[in-house]
Amino acid sequence: MLIWNLLFLFTPKYSDLSRYQKQIILSCFDCFISLLSIFFAFTLFYDISETFELFNNFIPLIAFYLLLKVLIFQLFGLYLPVTKYTDLDITFKITQSVIVSVGVGILLIYVFASESITESVIVVDGFISIISITASRIMIRYLIKSLQILELDSQQKEYVVIYGAGSAGYQLAQSLEQNPEYKLLAFVDDNPEIQGRSLLGVPIYFPNHIISLYDQKPFGTLIFAIPNLTTSRRREMVEGFKQLPINFKTIPNLKELLSTKASVSEIKNIEMTELLGREEIIPNQNLLKTNITDKAVLVTGAGGSIGSELCRQIVELQPKCLVLFELNEFALYTIDMELREKKVDVPIYPYLGNITDELYFESILKKHHIETVYHAAAYKHVPLVEMNPSIGVYNNVAGTLITARSSLACGVKNYVLISTDKAVRPTNVMGASKRVAELVIQGLAAQDDTKTTFAMVRFGNVLNSSGSVIPRFRKQISEGKSITLTHKEITRYFISIPEAVSLVIQAGAMAKGGEIFLLDMGNPVRIYDLAVKMIELSGMIPEKDIKIDIIGLRPGEKLYEELLIDTNNSSPSQHPQIFSGNEPIINWETLQPNLDNLLSYAKERNSEEVLKQLKILVPEFNNPLII
Repeated sequence: MLIWNLLFLFTPKYSDLSRYQKQIILSCFDCFISLLSIFFAFTLFYDISETFELFNNFIPLIAFYLLLKVLIFQLFGLYLPVTKYTDLDITFKITQSVIVSVGVGILLIYVFASESITESVIVVDGFISIISITASRIMIRYLIKSLQILELDSQQKEYVVIYGAGSAGYQLAQSLEQNPEYKLLAFVDDNPEIQGRSLLGVPIYFPNHIISLYDQKPFGTLIFAIPNLTTSRRREMVEGFKQLPINFKTIPNLKELLSTKASVSEIKNIEMTELLGREEIIPNQNLLKTNITDKAVLVTGAGGSIGSELCRQIVELQPKCLVLFELNEFALYTIDMELREKKVDVPIYPYLGNITDELYFESILKKHHIETVYHAAAYKHVPLVEMNPSIGVYNNVAGTLITARSSLACGVKNYVLISTDKAVRPTNVMGASKRVAELVIQGLAAQDDTKTTFAMVRFGNVLNSSGSVIPRFRKQISEGKSITLTHKEITRYFISIPEAVSLVIQAGAMAKGGEIFLLDMGNPVRIYDLAVKMIELSGMIPEKDIKIDIIGLRPGEKLYEELLIDTNNSSPSQHPQIFSGNEPIINWETLQPNLDNLLSYAKERNSEEVLKQLKILVPEFNNPLII
């Protein structure tokens, strides 16, 4: 141990050297070993005095041979592998290069020294070189690793436990072994046949021993190394260990590993989104393709959370072309660049514009002969729309009316409105405006001369969307701030963005005209419980490390959301996660004059009259701002 400490203190760190410097050191080292090897080979055929005499007589030849030997090593790439990761596999490469060098050495002796030196010396030198150079590489690897460990002795290593002692756990443990910042404490596995055994010298425990293991030696991270672990099972596991102040991490899932987009060594944090999600249901490919494949498609709000994911999934379904329509320049630039980097063989046309600009929108529909429109553009942030009712209503209602009417005029075959559960018995202006947008689509779909197939898809909160609670909570936790929550009993439905979009596309394909499709959102989640779990996932204790402050409901905010006005008026569809709702319809003759009044007041920024007109159009609208 004293020798290692002296080496560590008085020699430069190998990792600090340049690649060229490392190659020079290794080649000099190989040259020295080769010199010892050939000297030893000589002593097997000649006595020691003859050996020294031969060396003295043939110094130029032996030096030339050693130089050629190192050059051959270089040509065979012996200095390319990272030395600290060297293993016995390099023996094959060493053997190849030594065989070639032996051939060269025999040729040199045959030409220049056949009468004085036997060629067998070079053959024996080859065997000795294979063994000695391979051994030297393993020794260097051990030396570097030992010095790294000494370097980190003064630092606090993070103890980790791997859940899963299968092939994935084994590969992960090997990866962790190369990282001296971590110390693998134990494996945990459900398989009773391997209990009490060890893997890579590390003991394997039952899951119910994790808490006692933590009491004996506190560890900071539990890594799930089970690629086919289901969402529900992972949720159960995390719930079982939530009392421990540890971080939970995982490796990529089986789908990611099979797609070769990820490897077992890529450890990532377990996100709250993974625990809230349901088991993935394989989408119906025929429904996905119906309105998209070989069709010209346009997405409004293409840079938003839902709009951008729509674009990602649409380009994979090979449309004739994809038109991106977006008001925000940076959002449009971002999604346009992302799609182009996929290098898909789909023409993509980005347009900056406002959905309330009817002439411009129509010109784009005509130019590209659009067949399918997904209308995702809207103002969705409840408190902001509550503070700006006229702007919010005009954008959400007039935008829907103009895009739908333009689609009718330009012969668009399919039009899908992205709606929200806040449109059901709304208590806020945003929800009421989206319900009016639904009424617009219902009214147009019910007209006799309507040739466009209109549909609406209604769902709740999407995970990780801009302005949603999970990114906000994550930011507050990372900054060590208190989590702010409006009410302890507030609940919300959640769905992942990719799943919601996939269901939107499939729902639109089932439309006959005027349906309101509802997505199966699973069970509602209490936001207080969500905050607690996010704190625990971060390895902290709620109310001790991170406080949860209740600040009161915001204007227009509900304690809970609904998906239907009348829960008895829904029927199943051909997709298990999509239902068709039956909601009251206002015929177009009655709806149009009220719409004209609403939009006229919205243009005038007359918020008081806007609220009154919303109440007329949506009788169930219950908002304290209405006088």
